[in-house]
Parts: sequence; structure tokens; C-alpha cells
Amino acid sequence: MPKITFIGAGSTVFAKNIFGDCMLTPSLSESEIALYDIDAVRLKESSDMLEAMNKKINNKKAKIKSYCGVENRKKAIKNSDFIVIAIQVGGYDPCTITDFEIPKKYGLRQTIADTLGIGGIFRTLRTIPVFEDIAREIEKYAPNAWLLNYVNPMAMITGFMQRYTGVKTVGLCHSVQVCSKELLENLDMHDKLEGRKDFIAGINHMAWLLDIRDKYGNDLYPEIRKRAYAKTEKHKDMVRFEYIKRFGYYCTESSEHNAEYNPFFIKSKYPQLISKFNIPLDEYPRRCIKQIEDWKKDSKNLLDGYFLNHKRSREYGSFIMNAVLTNEPYRIGGNVINNGLIENLDKNACVEVPCLVDANGIQPTYVGKLPVQLAAMNMTNVNVQLITIEAHVTKKLEHIYHAAMLDPHTASELSIDDIVSLCDDLIKAHGTWLPKYK
Repeated sequence: MPKITFIGAGSTVFAKNIFGDCMLTPSLSESEIALYDIDAVRLKESSDMLEAMNKKINNKKAKIKSYCGVENRKKAIKNSDFIVIAIQVGGYDPCTITDFEIPKKYGLRQTIADTLGIGGIFRTLRTIPVFEDIAREIEKYAPNAWLLNYVNPMAMITGFMQRYTGVKTVGLCHSVQVCSKELLENLDMHDKLEGRKDFIAGINHMAWLLDIRDKYGNDLYPEIRKRAYAKTEKHKDMVRFEYIKRFGYYCTESSEHNAEYNPFFIKSKYPQLISKFNIPLDEYPRRCIKQIEDWKKDSKNLLDGYFLNHKRSREYGSFIMNAVLTNEPYRIGGNVINNGLIENLDKNACVEVPCLVDANGIQPTYVGKLPVQLAAMNMTNVNVQLITIEAHVTKKLEHIYHAAMLDPHTASELSIDDIVSLCDDLIKAHGTWLPKYK
């Protein structure tokens, strides 16, 4: 009977998907489920919902136990076979607000701020210390467990865990699974969806759709490029379509994300670009506010049919666990340390590549070289990721400045003096959410 621990189990809807999937998977249906969170109210809501779901769809075969508070985290982790983590250190208030509002004072605008940019850098710096504490507990109490990380900034957090801890870690993101489907639907190529084959590699949120073919093996890119060039009306995916036009390829994560991963689209000197490319500034704070309001309504209906009925989702989690336990092979897009998988990216980069999963664990596949322009785009992000990790490891203040100065969007908008001043303001505002730097 495997033990599956969820760190951040107060994320009730996500917990529903992960454990609902497990309950519908024969090799996992009798699992011991350990729910951990620092929020006792949200933890109880998740526990009550999962207990009811376990009764309704799983004949009460799973055994569910809750653990609250940092002092009880090691009990939840102990003897785990799999650990799923989905946390947001600092939450919307105060930390997300800080990530957006202080840069605005310098004229630096963002859309999501959870992966790169000044917001991604500081989100990493306050999150890695928590992961490091968790890693030491896993090393001691569950040394054979697989950690399935769903936390952003994916590449920086996963990269740290894989390079600086002994925890078997893979980073997982939804964007790989929906990339080619969304593209074909947006281009009215619905007839090409069934049986399509795609090949995706790069870095998280900027992995490239390198090849896409229909069920007969025909290359779909010529038609994709033709339709993308011809699509002139305003729509929600204009940044990624501009990637197709300028760089030749589509990438995994949404246009609102990618608008802030480069120096091209959010520019105070050219404010017309915001409208031209339909860029939703301050998108993530709006989502947070909506999620908080929606949860006030949804939390009252946790035991209703919507939450208790479940169809297996597209989440990789249960499929990975099943493959490891049963040796039934499964393919994922996983975030792993490069080590030559993509030849023209840094060996220490955390890359997103096709991986085979079976009883041997997560086995990444060799990709070779990316088209040179795509590797160059990725490296502008990788540089920031590696230096941010270095800032945490060394606790050197100068590396925070270095990461911010080399961030494509930040550097395109601010002077070096302003970048340093902005970092100082953010460090002060974060207070005890950050460790001390020298």
C-alpha cells in the first residue's frame, strides 16, 4: 500500500484532482493519503471533501490522515513513496502584492510574475528556503520518495532541488499537455487533433513545439505558419503567434506569461504594444482576487455532487505513480537537470523534455540541439534562473542584483541604478520572508 503525501493540501481543487485520480487508479486506490498544510481551516475542508469522495467513488479503500503545522510536517512525510507539493509561500497578501506594487513605482509592469522577471526572482528567493527545509526532512524520513513539484517558479525551484538536495525530484507543468491542442484549436485545425504527434523541448513555460504531425505523419507546421501569419484580428494568444512569425516556432505557456519573459512586448516607451498584442497587465493579482472570491462560494458546496464525482484528469501525478509502482511505461514532459540533454543549453539548466516513467523512475530523453534562435531565447531566461539559485546558495546580495540586471524585461525598462534600488526595496518589503544576505 503506497503512501502519498500532499504538501499544500489546502489547495482543495488541486487535491481533488490528484487524489480523485489516485482513487480511480487500481494500483493507488488503497493508498495511505497524508494531507499537510499550515492552514487548519483549508486543510479540514480538503480532508472532509476527500473523505466524502473516498466513500462515494472508492468504497472507502484509501486511508486519509491530516497533519497541520510545520512541527507535524515530518510526520506527514515519514515513509512516503510519493510527495506532491503545491504551495505558495507568502500568498497573495502580502507577497504577491509586494511583487507587483513596488516594481510599479519604478514604472516596471508585469502580467503574472511567477516564473521570471523581478517577481519570479523574489518568489524564488522566498520559496527555496521552505523547499530546502522540506528536502532535509524528506532525506531523513522518506529517502526513497519521489517528489512531484507543481510549484512555480518551476525551473528555479526544481533546479535547486535536483542540484543541491538528495531528493528525487521532477517538475510538472500543465502547459506541455495542452500546447499543441490549443494551437490547432486557435487556428481552426480541429480535424488534425485526433492522433496528432508532437515533440516539445526547452525550458518550463518556454518549451518549444519543435515538431507536430497529423496521424498520417504529415508535417503540420507549414499550414500552422500560414494560418498564424494570416490571423490579423486581435485574440488572446498574440505573443505566441508573434513567436511563430519571428522565431518560427510556438511555445508551451500562454501569451500573458511569455509577454514578460523577453524585452519585446511590455515597454513603457511603446505603450501601444500593450493594446497591439492584447497583453493583460496585472493579470495574476486579478486572478488571485477572483480565486479568493470564488472559494468563498465553492467552500460551502464541498460535499455537493460537483466535488464528489470525478473523472480521471490529465494531471501527470497518478500516471507517474502508477508507472513507478507497476512498471507500466508512461511518457511525460518533465523538468529535469539538463546534463547534455539539450546540447546548446547550459548543463546546469533545468530543462523540460520528454521523459519515460517506469519502475526505474523518471528517465529523461536526449533532445540534441535546439534551433539556434530558440536556444538563445531560452538562455536569456536560464541565465536569470541559475544566478537566482546561486543567490540563495551563497546568500550573496550581489547575485540578486545580477539576476535582476540580466532579466530581459527588467533590463529593457530600468537603469542599473534603478534595478539595484528596486531590489533593495523588495528585500526590505519582504522582511522575514527572505533569509539574510551578505
